[in-house]
Amino acid sequence: MTSFAGSGHPTSCLSAADLVAAIFFHAMRYDPKDPKNPDNDRFILSKGHASPLLYAVYKELGILSEKDLLGYRSINSVLEGHPTRRFPYTEAATGALGIGLSVGTGIALTAKMDNRNFKTYVLVGDGEVAEGAIWEAAELATHYNLNNLIGVLDCNRLGQSTESINDHHVHRYEEKFKAFGWKTYTLDGHNMQRIVDVLDEAAKSEHHPVMLIAKTIKGYGVVRVEDKEGFHGKAFPKEELNEILQQLAVRFSKAESYKEKTIWHPVLPTKTATAKVANTTATSGKQNRTIQIPDPHYKKGDTIATREAFGKALAALGRIAPEVVALDADVKNSTYTEIFEADFPLRFFECYIAEQNMIGVAVGFESRGKIPFAATFGAFMSRAHDQIRMAAISQSALRLVGSHAGVSIGQDGPSQMALEDIALMRCLPESVVLYPCDGVSAHKLVGEMVNYTQGISYLRTTRGKTSVIYDVNEEFPIGGCKVLKESDKDIACLVTAGITVFEALKAHEQLQQEGISVAVIDLYSIKPLDRESLLRLGKKSGSTIITIEDHYPEGGLGEAVAHALSDERLHVHIMAVTKLPRSGKPEELLALVGIDAAAIVKKVKSL
Repeated sequence: MTSFAGSGHPTSCLSAADLVAAIFFHAMRYDPKDPKNPDNDRFILSKGHASPLLYAVYKELGILSEKDLLGYRSINSVLEGHPTRRFPYTEAATGALGIGLSVGTGIALTAKMDNRNFKTYVLVGDGEVAEGAIWEAAELATHYNLNNLIGVLDCNRLGQSTESINDHHVHRYEEKFKAFGWKTYTLDGHNMQRIVDVLDEAAKSEHHPVMLIAKTIKGYGVVRVEDKEGFHGKAFPKEELNEILQQLAVRFSKAESYKEKTIWHPVLPTKTATAKVANTTATSGKQNRTIQIPDPHYKKGDTIATREAFGKALAALGRIAPEVVALDADVKNSTYTEIFEADFPLRFFECYIAEQNMIGVAVGFESRGKIPFAATFGAFMSRAHDQIRMAAISQSALRLVGSHAGVSIGQDGPSQMALEDIALMRCLPESVVLYPCDGVSAHKLVGEMVNYTQGISYLRTTRGKTSVIYDVNEEFPIGGCKVLKESDKDIACLVTAGITVFEALKAHEQLQQEGISVAVIDLYSIKPLDRESLLRLGKKSGSTIITIEDHYPEGGLGEAVAHALSDERLHVHIMAVTKLPRSGKPEELLALVGIDAAAIVKKVKSL
């Protein structure tokens, strides 16, 4: 595959080929012709650069042809350089290292929830074990007693540019995983009998996740590159193929070809006494129904923080949708996921202060048909952006909620203020970015998120309480907006979202008292946005739009509006946070950074 493609990682495949052969053709129970069967064992290729291994398996199983394999890495092939869900037998996109064990943890948790006894196998590279997310996953897997999770660590010693951190000292990896509560085995990763025997033992674990730590040789089978640096990510020239294949035929003369046979053994689900999670209806695959959230019970004039409205809406969803699960990163009393936990404790997963792992676990849940909502402070979503972008590549329908957005959180100061999150979420393919201003819109947008399955949806919530300004029968479709103020005398259009909606309404009132009229739009859907409404209001408001946002200007609401209207003859003025904020009262900070009502009035008058 790699030689025909002219690129790839053959030496990384050769080190793990024995391990993968034993996993698929001895240990795993699955129906290769029914990948969505909920009783299938699952496999995650965390070291995604070894993707030819995965594709070779499905060639042996008769799913792929040799012609398919020779299209590897080509533009029209689903066999990509690092696996994605375009190849339907892939559980999740991998390739950014350190992600697979988290995904496997989520899938193993799903098995516990659904009272299924399938195993989840994760092939991990020794280089990626330097990633902190691996250890976040390792600790959480022990916490939830995931004896159905089996990791296989390919210790081939060599990374891309140097030796891996522990070289061939497999006992160091063993000590680490033991310290995290895993049952461990060390083995020669090229001794097939030993691999098979250990896999059999691993499947019998009663209380602990298992890690097989296999000492392997990078480039195993091709003598001139075995255990040598400088060959990572380098395909062998086509003219060397015959010689190499002959070498492999001699080295593995006793290897058996796969014969058509039943390797999937259906078994009755059994309860696992050590699990700390619940049993719910088994599901697999994408969400296939529309879920209708009930209306909230708010009245105009009520005050509630949008973060709390989210928590109540999530609990309302939980009552009608058993597929919904909630994940939090030790801030459940701030994000208000604790409301969901109180009602559905066995569908709530505390991931602790480990946001990268939380996102990977959510991907695992989603891959098995759950509807995950993952919440933390919006500022801390940035820690997990690699996992979030990989989830986007997987086209995982994650529902992410970031609270404590903007300077309006107040005294906690800049380390807690999400001021980059809109940009981080807007840049993802197929993503949706929502920013409600009151309890009703927050509730209804949670109802929109639950039915969005094309990619990641992000809800930005505010710390402080705000007034309810919408009737409960209002609808908030993704891609829409609300025109709050409009007249035939408007000289500008104020476009806002979230907390600055209320500053814009105050500014509107002050300007009205001085005989100046402006329109006001609540752009609750920042991506996608309602271009037609912006264009219509902008043109009739002196061709002037002023955006106001509690976010840095780069990548925020203002740039989204300016981009959408870039081919129109409109003047777009962006008011955003342009200086490093500090601790202070919310109203002081809004004034300090120039996005409060007084600043808006001043801006309108200056134009």
